[in-house]
Amino acid sequence: MVLLGGGGFSADPADTTLDDYTLALTGVARPRVCFLPTASGDALSYIEKFRDAFGPSRARASFLPLFRRNPGQNPAEHLLAQHVIYIGGGNTANALAVWRVHGVDKALLAAWRKGVVITGVSAGLLCWFNACLTDSYGDLAPLQDGLRVLPGAACPHYDGEPGRRAALHAAVATRALPDTLAVDDYCAVHFVGRRLHRVLAARPDATAHYVTRIGRTVSEEPLPADLLESSA
Repeated sequence: MVLLGGGGFSADPADTTLDDYTLALTGVARPRVCFLPTASGDALSYIEKFRDAFGPSRARASFLPLFRRNPGQNPAEHLLAQHVIYIGGGNTANALAVWRVHGVDKALLAAWRKGVVITGVSAGLLCWFNACLTDSYGDLAPLQDGLRVLPGAACPHYDGEPGRRAALHAAVATRALPDTLAVDDYCAVHFVGRRLHRVLAARPDATAHYVTRIGRTVSEEPLPADLLESSA
């Protein structure tokens, strides 16, 4: 998994740094990449951005709609046939609920176990953890309803949205959230299995942090990040 706190094609189409890193993991010149835009309600503008970013010279792109399903398309079969599954941002709680109705939650787990490269941004990061800090309900709040593949909790946009840091520290301080991996915009965390393998940055100041409670004190530990050569 290569999971972004923010950035990627939807934030800056000219900067393909983190997305290029993910595609390279497949070892395929034009990998099959499926976009899962459920968290945005299958927003057409988001799908168009994906199509523009992953054109024929770069990938064999498709998307999987769930609000208006394509007749005859089996979501599980389609996802399992990909080299990369790209999960878009939006409302994490809504995405998890819709996936479970359509069996996509089980298909995603099967694809991950098969070795399909998983990537995603914001909600596409949060969904994999036990818990997260999300604005799915308006105000930032804990959500204890992830796919539970990765331990602990996660928070995206850590440096990019006002109030994220304070809200996360408060949630960890009260044990509303467990120890949390907080990821900046233009930063990605690369997991191999359930182990954090590498922290990647497309901007010099971007990184990830472990926010933990020790006794009654909340501490924040920045993680070393590898700055990738920018494509912008």
